[in-house]
Amino acid sequence: MFGPVLARYLAKRDIHYGWAVAAVTFLVMLATAGAMGSAGVLIKPLETEFGWSNAEISFALAIRLVLFGLLGPFAAAFMNHFGVRKVVSAALVLIVSGIIASFFMTQLWQMVALWGVVLGVGTGMTALVLGATVATRWFDKKRGLVVGLMTASNATGQLVFLPLLASLTEAIGWRTALTVVIAVLSFAFVLVLLFMQDRPADIGLAPYGGRAIVPAPAQKVRFGTLLLSPLKVLQEASRSNTFWVLFATFFVCGFSTNGLIQMHWVSICGDVGIAAVGAAGFLALIGVFDLVGTVFSGWLSDRYDNRWLLFWFYGLRGLSLLFLPFSGFNIYTLSIFAVFYGLDWVATVPPTVKLAAERFGAERAAMVFGWVFTGHQLGAASAAFLAGASRTSLETYTPALIAAGLLCIVAALLVLTVGRRAPASLAPQAG
Repeated sequence: MFGPVLARYLAKRDIHYGWAVAAVTFLVMLATAGAMGSAGVLIKPLETEFGWSNAEISFALAIRLVLFGLLGPFAAAFMNHFGVRKVVSAALVLIVSGIIASFFMTQLWQMVALWGVVLGVGTGMTALVLGATVATRWFDKKRGLVVGLMTASNATGQLVFLPLLASLTEAIGWRTALTVVIAVLSFAFVLVLLFMQDRPADIGLAPYGGRAIVPAPAQKVRFGTLLLSPLKVLQEASRSNTFWVLFATFFVCGFSTNGLIQMHWVSICGDVGIAAVGAAGFLALIGVFDLVGTVFSGWLSDRYDNRWLLFWFYGLRGLSLLFLPFSGFNIYTLSIFAVFYGLDWVATVPPTVKLAAERFGAERAAMVFGWVFTGHQLGAASAAFLAGASRTSLETYTPALIAAGLLCIVAALLVLTVGRRAPASLAPQAG
């Protein structure tokens, strides 16, 4: 609505409007990430209020993580067809509606439907694919840095809300705590309506660092064909060894972050006598250092071999997870873990996006990364459920933590099998 006006104002100050779009996207991903991360404080209250087991609640939240990933490729297709602004607006409305409806749930199937399906679909439409889409459309230069910023907003948002939500949940209940998330989501919705633009060409601009105005591709496909286009991209990308390496390593990334630490951290700390507020405080510390680490990773990905960056990121994360069960869980060792692990929380994303763009081309990068991100969320869902099952049956999270650490070491070695020479790009998109 006010995009062209703001674009002219910024142009007079030699500021590209892409930075405004990136800022709005940053806030949207921060807000939706808060909705994702809030699930971490729900496990204990829902166990107490409804008598549901950790495994049952984890199952519902695992469905959300699966859909969060599976929607990625289709979100990219929807954004290409309908526009970023419409897709993101609809997603924010869906997320808010799902949270409000969950205030009145009384049965486990309602938890599965609302926090599993509704929030899974809504957050899936505003996942990391949104950041990758905005970065590839609006930036020719500094793309890695922008992806780093977007990734940091998504990951950090899932962590920094937790101390506040944990405090409110303990003091006045989980429903009131979630109204904070609703307020932030509503604010993001207003910003999208006012300032989001789909492409630089819509306001007569070239991408940042580019010279040519790139018009939107002609939309000649039917809706059914549109829904099939991510599957066609998957079919073509799956012929490449690079795709499967990125998919497998991102599975490990999700297993060792969102599904395990983000989802179960409060419960892990609760088992050793650390209150929810204190545990959430450590997660916030992880979030702060994640912001630093991920932005720095984006800067590095513009300058160095992304394969070796991923080798070090996965390897160091694996060592930190192997250290955690034997740390003693005191304030000193947990602080060391929070700093070390936080710097590497999702530092893997910018190099992965860069490798996808280099190997498969900028036009298809968002959809290919969407499928790679599906692997991430399948890993997250696996960890969310298996860690909950481990806690329920064995009364400990230690096996899940050790398994995640070892998988990270395997991922560090696997990523080195990606060749230096980029294979031929996928065939041009039809229509």
